Amino acid sequence: MNEKWKLFLDKIDPVLKPFRSPTVQKRTRITYGVLWNLLLIIMVTAVLGFAFAGGVGAGYFASLVKDEPLRPYDEMKDDIYNYEETSQLYFADDVYLGKLRTDLEREEVKLKDVSVDLQHAVIATEDEYFEEHDGVVPKAIVRAVMQEFTNSSTQSGGSTLTQQLIKNQILTNEVSFERKAKEILLAMRLERFFDKEEILEAYLNMATLGRNSSGQNIAGVETAAEGIFGVKAKDLSLPQAAFIAGLPQAPFTYTPYTNQGELKEDLEAGLKRKNTVLFRMHREGYITKKQYDEAVAYDLKKDFIKKKKSPQEKYPWLMAELEERSIEVLTEVLAEKDGYSKEDLENNDKLTKEYEIQADRKIRSGGYKIHSTIDKKIYDQMQKTKDEYNMYGVTKTKTVTNEETGKEEKVEEPVQVGAIMIENKSGRIISFVGGRDFKLEQTNHATHSNRSNGSTMKPLLSYAPALEYGTISPGTPIPDVEFSISDGSSSSWSPKNYSFNERGLYPARYDLAESLNIPAARNYINIYDRDPFNEFLMKMGFDSLTKQDNNYALTLGAASQGVTVEENVNAYTTFANGGKFVDAYMIEKIEDSDGNTVFEHKSEPVDVFSPQTAYLTIDMMRDTLNHSLGTGRYAKQFLNFSSDWAGKSGTSQFYHDSWFVASNPSITFGTWFGYDQPSPLKTPDSDALYGHYGQRTIRLWAHLLNDTRDIDPELIDPDESFKEPDGIVKRSFCSISGMLPSEACSKAGLVKTDLFNAKYVPTKTDDSLVMSKYVVAGGKKYMALPETPDEFAEQGVILNPDFVKRIFGKVPGDASKLIPDGDARFKNVLVAENKLSDDGQAPGGVKASAGGSSVSWTSSGSSDVVGYRVYSSSGKKVASVKSGGSQSASVGNGSYYVVAVDVAGKESKPSNTVQIGSSKPKAKPTNAKPEEKKPDKPDEPKKPEESETDDGQSDDSTDPPAEEKPDPPAEPDKPADE
Repeated sequence: MNEKWKLFLDKIDPVLKPFRSPTVQKRTRITYGVLWNLLLIIMVTAVLGFAFAGGVGAGYFASLVKDEPLRPYDEMKDDIYNYEETSQLYFADDVYLGKLRTDLEREEVKLKDVSVDLQHAVIATEDEYFEEHDGVVPKAIVRAVMQEFTNSSTQSGGSTLTQQLIKNQILTNEVSFERKAKEILLAMRLERFFDKEEILEAYLNMATLGRNSSGQNIAGVETAAEGIFGVKAKDLSLPQAAFIAGLPQAPFTYTPYTNQGELKEDLEAGLKRKNTVLFRMHREGYITKKQYDEAVAYDLKKDFIKKKKSPQEKYPWLMAELEERSIEVLTEVLAEKDGYSKEDLENNDKLTKEYEIQADRKIRSGGYKIHSTIDKKIYDQMQKTKDEYNMYGVTKTKTVTNEETGKEEKVEEPVQVGAIMIENKSGRIISFVGGRDFKLEQTNHATHSNRSNGSTMKPLLSYAPALEYGTISPGTPIPDVEFSISDGSSSSWSPKNYSFNERGLYPARYDLAESLNIPAARNYINIYDRDPFNEFLMKMGFDSLTKQDNNYALTLGAASQGVTVEENVNAYTTFANGGKFVDAYMIEKIEDSDGNTVFEHKSEPVDVFSPQTAYLTIDMMRDTLNHSLGTGRYAKQFLNFSSDWAGKSGTSQFYHDSWFVASNPSITFGTWFGYDQPSPLKTPDSDALYGHYGQRTIRLWAHLLNDTRDIDPELIDPDESFKEPDGIVKRSFCSISGMLPSEACSKAGLVKTDLFNAKYVPTKTDDSLVMSKYVVAGGKKYMALPETPDEFAEQGVILNPDFVKRIFGKVPGDASKLIPDGDARFKNVLVAENKLSDDGQAPGGVKASAGGSSVSWTSSGSSDVVGYRVYSSSGKKVASVKSGGSQSASVGNGSYYVVAVDVAGKESKPSNTVQIGSSKPKAKPTNAKPEEKKPDKPDEPKKPEESETDDGQSDDSTDPPAEEKPDPPAEPDKPADE
C-alpha cells in the first residue's frame, strides 16, 4: 500500500513542485488568511442577521399574540369539544327515530369506535408528523411563510391536525398573520394539555365531510360512515376509510351525493382523492403494497348507499312536532335555570322570545337525546291505515294565489283528518295522525288545527257540570222544547235539533246519546250563572279558548277560534281518570350530550270532577255507542273487538267539522274530519259516494283501532271495564220529574230505575202529576178551579203547572210539547196550562140560531169560557156543552136561548131566543122575562123521569178527543246533533 502511495506522489511531484516555492507559499498563506477572515465576518454577520431577524420575528410574533389570553385547560377543553352535535330523537322505549333538523348533521364518536385504518388514513393525509411534533411543524410553517411572501400560486399548507382544531374550534377561518400566530401559540399550548388520542378524536368529530345519502350536510366520521356507506365508523373497510379521510380537503367536491341525496353521475374526483390517500398510507408504512393495490382496484361505487329518506321526509309531522315541543320544554328549563318561572314566561313575551332563541340554538347543536312518548309500531300502522282509507269524502278545489307568479291557481283540497291517542292515567300521547299528505298541507291537524268541536262539548260543559252540581242525574228529564233567548247581543239564540224534531220531556241520558241540542242548551243555561266555564272547562287544558267564548252557544261547540284535536281528546281523559285532568305530553325526557337528564316529565293531575260525576258521565256516554239511536252506534259495528267504550260524536255548524271521541279504561282516542278551508262535509256527492259524513269519521276511528289492536291489546282492548266508584247507587224515580215515585206516577206507569250519585239521590216525592179536573178554554187545557162547574170539567192525570214552571227553569217553552210524541206511557197524561184566574166579569154573550132539531150558537168573545148551557124559554137547562166541542145541541120542539159559562161558573147574558118546531110556545109569565134572567147558579138537576135532556148530548160526546200526533219518522241513519 505504501509502495503505491509512493509511486502516486512521484507522479504528481512535478505538478506540486511550483507550489513549494517560498513566494507561492507566502502568497497562499496571505490569501487563506483573507478568505478565512472574510468567512468569519460573513458568518458573524449571518448570525447577527439571523439573530436580528429572529428577534424582529419574535417581537412581531409577540405583538401578534399579545392580546391572546393565557387559556387554562378547562377553557380549552370546553372550546375543543364544543363542536355542534346533532340532537337525536327517539320513539318510546328508546327506539331510535332520527336526528333533529339542522344545517350540519354530526354524531359524536369515541376514538376506540373508529377503525384504525381511518385513523391512519387521516394522519397520513392531513398530518404525517402528527406523532412527532408538538403542535406545529417548523419547516412547514417556514414554507408557508415563504409562499406567502413570494405570492406563490402553489400553497402546500402548514397546518397540523392540532392547528386545524384550534382554527375551527377556538379561532376563525380568517386569513391573517395575527390569526396564524395565535393558532401556532394555541396549538403548542393544546399539545401540553391534550394527548395525541384526544386531539385525533376531536378532529375526527369536527371535520366537515360533505353530504349524506339524504342530501344533508354532515360532519364527523361517524355521521359520514353511516350516511355514505351505511356502516359504523368502526366497521369501515380500508377503501371506505381512505375515501372518508380524503373528504376534508374539498368536502363538497369529493362527496358522492347531491344536495337532494342523489348519487352524482361523476364520482372520479372523490375516487382519485381516495387513491391519493391510499398512496400516502403506503408511503408512511401504514399499509402494505398488497393492501394498497387491492384497495386501489376495489370498486367503491357499489358501497355508496342509495338515496335514503331523512327522518323529516319519512316522519314529517312527527319530527316537526317533536322539534317544536323540545324547544318549548328547553325554553322553560333554561329560564328556570336562570331563576324564571313558567308564569314569568307566560307574562313576558320578550323574555320568552329570548329563551326560545337560546333553546332553539341549543337543541339543534347540543347533541341532546330527546325521548318521546310515541309508540313507533302504532304510529307507523296508523299512517298506513290512514293512507289506505278511501272513504274521506269528495276532494274539492280551491283558488290560491301563487306567491312567485302572483297568478291565481286551482289546487286540490281533500277532506283532512286529525287523530290522536292519549293514555288516560299518564297523559302520554301514544300516536297521532297529522293529516292526509304533508306535501300538500303541512299543518298538523291533530295538534295545531283549531276547529269547532260541535256536540263533543256537551259532556264537558253541560252534562258533567250539571251532574257535579246535582241539578241532574242520568235519568233526569230535560225539556226538548224549542226556545229563544237573548245571547247578550241584539239577536236571540234559538238552537234546533239536527232532525228539527222536539221530543218533549226526555231523559238526560238519551238527550246526550242522541245528541239533542235543545236539552243540552237548556241544561247549560240553567247552570250558566254558576260559571262552569271557569270552574270546570278551563281546568281541562283548553288553552285555545278565551273569555269571549264563555257564552251559551259554547255548549254546542261555537268557539271563536275553535279547539285542537289534542285539546278535545285530552279533556275527555278527565272522565276516564275519575275526574282528574292529566295534561297530555309528547316529550318524556331530554338528556344532554354527556347523558345527564336535563328534563323529565312529571304528570300533575288536576281535580276537576268528583269520581261519581266522572263515572256517571262515562255511563251516559256508553249509550252513545249502545243506544239504538245513539249517534256513535256504528262504532260497535265497525270495531272487530269488544271492550268498554264511552264516547261522543260531534258536528259543527254547517257540517264543517265531524268528530268522534271515545275512551276505554286505558286510552282516549278521537278523530276529526274537515276541509282546511271550512266547507260542508255533508253534500249530495259525498253522501252518495262515501256515505254519511258522521259514519265516515267513526269508521276511520274504528279502522285505526282495529289495525293497531294486536300491537298492544292491553292498551287498545283491555279486559277490564270502567270501575264504578263508591257513592254510586241505583234508585227508582218518576221519569217525568226525576223525583221519588208518587202514586199518580206509579199508576201512570212512569217509574224508571237509573244510577245516581248517592249525594244527590231524590228525597222529595214527585209532584209533577196530579189527579185533577181540567177544562178547555180557548183551545187549551187548564186546571179547573174549585168553583168551576163539574159539568164542564174532565177528570185526568195532569202535569202540575207548578212543575211545568220548575222543569222549564230559566227558559220557558210551549208546555203542550212536553209530552213525548208516540210514547205510550204518556198517552193518559195531559198538559195543563197555568190556572185561569177569575177576572170577576161575566163572559161575553153569544148569538143563537136554529136548524132542524138543533140549536147552534157563536163563540163567546171571552177567553175564559169553559162551556155553554142551553135553556128552554121556561128557564130550564136542557143541555151543557164543553168549550172546544161542537157548538150545537139537539133539543125538542120549543123556544131556547144559550149562555156562555166561564171558569168560575159565571154566565153571560142570555142569547136571543130561537124556535124549534111548529108547536106554539107556551106564553111567558107576565111577571118574568126569562131571556133577561141571569141565574145565580144552575138549576137543580131533575129526577130522571123529569129530565129534559133526552134530546141533548152527553158531556163525553161533546168533548173532543185528546190530541193525537203521528209517530215520529224513523231516525235518520246519521247523528242527530248539529
